[in-house]
Amino acid sequence: MRVHLLKSKLHRATVTGASLDYEGSLTIAEDLIELAGLLPYEKILCSNMANGARWETYVIVGPRGSGAIELNGAVARLGQPGDRLTIMAFAEVEATSVSHWKPQVVLLGPGNHPVEASHA
Repeated sequence: MRVHLLKSKLHRATVTGASLDYEGSLTIAEDLIELAGLLPYEKILCSNMANGARWETYVIVGPRGSGAIELNGAVARLGQPGDRLTIMAFAEVEATSVSHWKPQVVLLGPGNHPVEASHA
């Protein structure tokens, strides 16, 4: 049996921009992608702490060190700069591995700088 478990999480990511005319996705600074163990084009679930909105999209790589968290396409209507997001990715894991599973969780502070990171 396989179960879906949290693989990666960026917690309290602050939205830095929004572009309604973009085709869709979430731009995330390259260093934050790497720190959380995300992949370019990986499917993610996002939740907006300001308004409760939740949506699925995929990761687009933004400039390293920029702190970029940008809503693109239709999801630009679900938040605005300054809103805080939880960005999550999940993995299918064999049930026999569950007791040893640890997700990569990154807590972000002002400017989307990492405050704390725990890794699998």
